[in-house]
Amino acid sequence: MRGRVLIVAGSDSGGGAGIQGDIKTVTALTGYAATAITALTAQNTLGVFGIHPVPVEFIAQQMRLVLEDIGADAIKTGMLHSGEVIDTVADVLEELGGDIPLVVDPVMVAKGGALLLDPDASHALQRRLLPRADVITPNIPEAQVLSGLEILDLDDMRHAANLMLSYGPKAVLLKGGHMEGETVTDLLVTNDGEEVFTSRRIDTLHTHGTGCTLASAIATGLAQRLTLPEAVTRARNYVDQAIRQAPGYGGGHGPLNHAWTVADGF
Repeated sequence: MRGRVLIVAGSDSGGGAGIQGDIKTVTALTGYAATAITALTAQNTLGVFGIHPVPVEFIAQQMRLVLEDIGADAIKTGMLHSGEVIDTVADVLEELGGDIPLVVDPVMVAKGGALLLDPDASHALQRRLLPRADVITPNIPEAQVLSGLEILDLDDMRHAANLMLSYGPKAVLLKGGHMEGETVTDLLVTNDGEEVFTSRRIDTLHTHGTGCTLASAIATGLAQRLTLPEAVTRARNYVDQAIRQAPGYGGGHGPLNHAWTVADGF
């Protein structure tokens, strides 16, 4: 076990995404997962049916206690549902985060369509967290909100990614899974250039938690001292196999098989 990852995100009672998916991912990649839970959600593969926010003082307490004792080699944020939560997390990071690599997954909408971020909170995200991030991992809908641009092709992805890069993060990984076509294209942009990652699209409903999983896998890679391109490459391969080996649970968007690395001796 190597690489301590502090995950600041919401709980998914269905087990496929959020804190549950994050812990499984970090563990499957031989890292150590600690958590600060921001909200409880009542959900399954058919949707999100309830959200119970955690008081911001308690979110901060969870983060501080982990960082002051166990420490972290990387920090990953997921569901931060309000401007107050974002400000609280940013305050603790400014106090104790130091130069710990930060992966920001700007979770806005659940797979089934439920809003997981207050509409007015995207400005707080842009102002407080993105400038601290080593990499942000928006999907197409999230990137359209953050950039204000319509994204229909790879050139649009480039424009949006470079605009988001101007907000201050060291890198932007714009995920192209929401675009149509047989190939999925993700774009990694830094101030030094870009790298395009492609893979064949898998025709399945069982993709719940792919965004959380990818971001946590990247955070684990950074915690284990991989370079960002190495961490992204391994994370994409891990998610690809987790989708291919999904167990098929539920009547909607089912979970991945996060534990495939254990069975396959990864």
